[in-house]
Amino acid sequence: MERRDFLDPRKNPFLEFGEVALFLARRGKDVVGRIAAVKDPRFNEFQGTNYGFFGLFECVNDAGVARGLFDAASQWLKAQGFTTMLGPMNFSGNQELGLLVDGFGSPPAIMTTYNPPYYAAIIEACGFTKAKDLWSFELSSSAEPPEKVVRIAEKIRQREGITVRPANLKQLNEEVARLKAIYNSAWEKNWGFVPMTEREFDHLAREMKQIIRPELVLIAEVKGEPVAFSITLPDANEAIKAAGGRLTTFGIPVGLAKMLLAVRRIRRLRLITLGIKEGYRRRGIDAILYLDTLRTARRLGYEGGEISWTLEDNHLVNRAIESMGGQRSKTHRIYQRPL
Repeated sequence: MERRDFLDPRKNPFLEFGEVALFLARRGKDVVGRIAAVKDPRFNEFQGTNYGFFGLFECVNDAGVARGLFDAASQWLKAQGFTTMLGPMNFSGNQELGLLVDGFGSPPAIMTTYNPPYYAAIIEACGFTKAKDLWSFELSSSAEPPEKVVRIAEKIRQREGITVRPANLKQLNEEVARLKAIYNSAWEKNWGFVPMTEREFDHLAREMKQIIRPELVLIAEVKGEPVAFSITLPDANEAIKAAGGRLTTFGIPVGLAKMLLAVRRIRRLRLITLGIKEGYRRRGIDAILYLDTLRTARRLGYEGGEISWTLEDNHLVNRAIESMGGQRSKTHRIYQRPL
């Protein structure tokens, strides 16, 4: 979503219930920093917390400027009655979140954040401490999972009657409803989770539809019942980079043309989500989805990509990724500070 649309209540469903205050730091005529203070009542209601959030943080390498930004955001959040500030979140856990603290050597994947390495130091100088780390994994499509893992996964597939099919975009509304039901069940007990509203989920589905390949949206069914899914997207950041980061030049869609050409040459993917309904976990369905995604990516000519993000303490998921050959590549951090 373009930043202008992201801040437009008519186009960003989060702003139908959330509130945002925007602040700029200036030095003379120059803008040297920015921050958003965010109120997300649904997060606190669902999680039983009293958090206010910050996001859209950008700052020159100056702890004094950062302190001024955080103080402005803190004052607004305190006036709303919050006791802790958490972030960065742009604007919720269902959108972009986390500060990159490790893994600067590889480019940012689609729908992930990137920042200069010095951000962590200036944020910590302002009194923030770690709340949670989010991990990313790198996986080559040429990776060969251990034979034992493959054998067990295939045995489970046969024994449990598990079938995996690609999403049917001709029945988009029905498929979105199925995925939403799984999503809210799968993540309900995860740290930081907030159920998406109907508008949020529908909006995200429409955004993804522009770049999605249905072969890489996999739905696992047990006796005809959808119980799990995974979504893997072509990393459109490759195409945006080829367009020079701009879709228009003097109003002429030169960058857009370059991007559309580059889309055909994208060779990296990002597996952005894999969820399994409560009651069907620890039954090997995750391994089956990882295997089928890997095989499909290889068949379609992709070189590999990123699996992100996972919670640092979600040992079940992290072990499953590592068993497929995934290697940790990045860490994004959520920070907290008392108000």
